[in-house]
Amino acid sequence: MRAKITYIVTAAVLVFYFVLVGSRGLMLIRHGTLVTVTFGVAVLILPVIGVWFLWKNTQFVRRANALAAELDAEGGLPVDDLARTPSGRIDRDAADAVFTKRREETEDAPDDWRTWFRLAVAYQDARDTPRARKAMQRAIALHRSRPSPVLSPAAAPGPSGD
Repeated sequence: MRAKITYIVTAAVLVFYFVLVGSRGLMLIRHGTLVTVTFGVAVLILPVIGVWFLWKNTQFVRRANALAAELDAEGGLPVDDLARTPSGRIDRDAADAVFTKRREETEDAPDDWRTWFRLAVAYQDARDTPRARKAMQRAIALHRSRPSPVLSPAAAPGPSGD
């Protein structure tokens, strides 16, 4: 919950900043000279890029959380029982051992989003955030591309809808 609050506060501060920068860009454009209009347009590009980046990250987090909830409902969410240092950080050797297991699972079932999700968690535990993000993106893509469950003829509702 703390991470969610931090994310919301950070996003709100960023949106405030984007509005502030955008208003300065508009002020420069209204000034009307070639230099100020050029700078104003350049300044307006920054909030556009920032809003896009914030939107993409928010979508990523929402989709990853949805996968976590689905995996938790299935009972397949990885258990956090790794050894920790006195400061609370995950022990590197313990993380590496789990990572090796998760990598092998993913190699055995490369089309299963669940294995990619667990691999992403293992990467994160091993403090390899870029690879964790790529593995989670792969899990999200596999989850989104899986076929919808098809009802068997016996389970399909009849013409009356019952």
